[in-house]
Order: sequence, then C-alpha cells, then structure tokens
Amino acid sequence: MHSDNLHLWTHRHVFGQDRRRAGERRTLLVIALTAATMVLEISTGILFGSMALLADGLHMASHTVALGITAFAYAYARRHAANPSFSFGTGKVNALGGFTGALLLAGFSLAMAWESVARFVAPVPIAFDQAIGVAVLGLIVNGVSVLLLGEEHDHGHDHGHGHSAERGHGHAHSHAHGHDHNLRSAYLHVLADALTSLLAIFALLAGKYFGLNWMDPAMGIVGALLVARWSAGLLRDTSHTLLDRQASEALCDQLRAAVESHGHDRVADLHLWSIGPGIHAAEITVVTHDDIAPPAVRARFPESLRVVHATIEIHRCPAGNG
Repeated sequence: MHSDNLHLWTHRHVFGQDRRRAGERRTLLVIALTAATMVLEISTGILFGSMALLADGLHMASHTVALGITAFAYAYARRHAANPSFSFGTGKVNALGGFTGALLLAGFSLAMAWESVARFVAPVPIAFDQAIGVAVLGLIVNGVSVLLLGEEHDHGHDHGHGHSAERGHGHAHSHAHGHDHNLRSAYLHVLADALTSLLAIFALLAGKYFGLNWMDPAMGIVGALLVARWSAGLLRDTSHTLLDRQASEALCDQLRAAVESHGHDRVADLHLWSIGPGIHAAEITVVTHDDIAPPAVRARFPESLRVVHATIEIHRCPAGNG
C-alpha cells in the first residue's frame, strides 16, 4: 500500500524567480539615470526656450516608460513566483516583458523612419550647435546605460524535479546561464538610443561643416533599419518562448541521446521547451525491455539542459518484440 504522504512526489514550481536578479538592479540604476536626465533636459529646455532639449527630454521620457515595463516584469515575476496558478512558475513573465519591449522598439523604428522621410520631403532648419550638444549629452547618458546593461546573462542556480506517469521522482541540481529576454529588451532600448545619438552627431557635423544637410534624415533611416532588425530578433526569440516552441534540434538530440545511452531504451516521444531564462520543461516517453523506473531515466538528463520539471512515461514491451 502506498503512503498517504505525497511530499516525496511533489515540489514547488519556483525555479529562481523569487530572487532579485542582477538585471533588475541594473535596470533600476538606468531608470534613475534616464529619469534624472529627462528632468534636467525638460526643465532646462523650458527655462531657456530650447526645443532641442525639450524634444530630447520627452524622448528620454518614452525610454523611461519602456525601461519601467522591464522593471515591472522583474518585480511581478518575483512577487508571484510562489503562486500555484502559474503552472511552471513565472519565468515566462521575463519573455513577456521582452516581447512588449520589442514591440515598443518596433514602434520607435517606425517613428524614426517616418520622421526621416518627412524631413527628406520637407527639410527643416537645423540649429547645429545646439543639436550637437544635445546629441553628445544623449550619447554620454546612453553610453553609461549600455555599459550598465551590457551583461545580458544572469547566473542561474535551480533545482530540477522529474515526475512520471508511472512512478518515481527525479531530482537534479544544475548550474547554468540563461538568456534574460527582459534585460535584453532594456539593453536594446538604450543601445538604440546610443546609436541614434552617434548617427546624429555624425550627420550634424557633416551638415555643419560640409553643408550635407541630407545626412541628418539619411542617418535617421539607417538607424531605423538597424533598430527594426534588433526588434525583429527579440520578437522572434521571445515569441518562441511564449508559444512553447520546441527547443532547438541540437538540444532535443542531446536529451534523446542521453536517455537512449543505456541498454535498448528508445525515446518514442519527446517535448522540450523553455519555461524561463535558461530553464526547460520536458515530457518524454520511453519504450524499454528493462524494468526501469522514471528516476533512473531522469538521472540521465544532461545537467546543462537545466530541465527543472519533467514528466516521464515508460512503456515496457516483451523482449521478443525488440
């Protein structure tokens, strides 16, 4: 008779999301820096009647909002990490924050392209000295922000558990690094802004000293195309996580080979997908002649895959059917 105490076969679905990530601390620092610059530029622009400073201050405000979404995603994931209504923890909140940031980046690139084309059609007078000063200030602030957010990987330290449709419980311990899509979103926002400032300085200098005023909108279009490309990459990666897309063929082959490395065991069905930065869940069906239990199969999983939740189904067939 089995025991009424099921604690050996149950576990909490908290895979490190309850801890404050390094990316969250860095994001808060960048928000403080961006917000301070925003207040300085807007107040100075109003005080001295500078539209360039005022416009850049409002631009900084939009990035403060975007970075605020990143910070909110971190806080929400941490606050609700132990909420059992999230089937595999709150790891995907990270991807959702990154996806939202990618949409904002796409909007930013469209706005850049629209304004640049408009200036090709109807050029406007440029106050070169003032504009160059604002662009240099923006480059300094965003350069510091890029350095703060440059580490796109956080250390992971999680405990993985395996459950089976038959019986048994697996437990594995692993150390690995995982992609933080939320931090990547914040990083791309400040990188896009730094790129915009750099291209603007180049174009403004060309216009001031060589009369090449068309360089200003041209560099705007170049920047818009680069930002659009970054946005598309982030949208692709985060949507794969949000839609439970199967992990790469290389990772699936690695898991399959590890499970089939003993005896005549064969993997009949395998699903491996991301449930958070650098962590995976797996469902696997094994056909075998041997009398093996799910924990034995779970023990074969490579630690590098960081499978923190596994459902293992075992089917036994007569030796004569091999």
